[in-house]
Amino acid sequence: MSNIVEVRDLTKRYGKKTTVHGVSFAVKKGEVFGILGPNGAGKTTTLEMIETLRSIDEGSAVVDEINVAEDPKAVRKVIGVQTQSSAFYDKVSLREQLQLLVSIYGTDTDVDELLVDVDLNEKSKEYPEKLSGGQKQRFSIASALVNQPKVLFLDEPTTGLDPQARRNMWDLIEKIKARGITVILTTHYMEEAQVLCDRVAIMDSGKIIALDVPKKLIQNLLDTGFKKKQEVMLADLEDVFINLTGKALRD
Repeated sequence: MSNIVEVRDLTKRYGKKTTVHGVSFAVKKGEVFGILGPNGAGKTTTLEMIETLRSIDEGSAVVDEINVAEDPKAVRKVIGVQTQSSAFYDKVSLREQLQLLVSIYGTDTDVDELLVDVDLNEKSKEYPEKLSGGQKQRFSIASALVNQPKVLFLDEPTTGLDPQARRNMWDLIEKIKARGITVILTTHYMEEAQVLCDRVAIMDSGKIIALDVPKKLIQNLLDTGFKKKQEVMLADLEDVFINLTGKALRD
């Protein structure tokens, strides 16, 4: 597969502090690519430079053969961005907000179909203030899909969600990938990254310290002689929770 995103020596400084140090990676068309790391590692700043939301101090980022620094407007036409704190109009229904975005982008996106895709068709006439946390996250993703992007950026999309809502979000991301859309996400949930991501980059102190498919990264650790005390179980507590309470969304 060819690359749809290429990042080379990306650097961001704030005064004397460098938050992103010469980061380089490539993302293949149609894959789910995860960026992992502790708070302050530089994950969000890296994404925001690629998304044209922050200026690039050094290095380059190319999305769908478009240089981000040289033509940010063209980049915005081919990407969708879901942030941790998306803002919506308070007294405008979900359907009306999506219709407004369709008119702005000039696309032929079917908003009713989009609401079905994110399990919000029954909430189409509701205001955002009436939505639960999980519903707001899904509506944020719907908004990011209106312009029919080639690359979708998700910044910690399941933070604060209950197990049902989190698993539903995983299913949604899989559906988005199946449509041929490349997904780049950050998450603090390692299980989530292992389930969803084709490859992951691990960042710390503004640098990428590892990048590979999850299974290979795990095998590399085991090859060092690493062992942890564990019981081999066919289920975990989250499986118990889901089995007892059901998979249906409660939001």
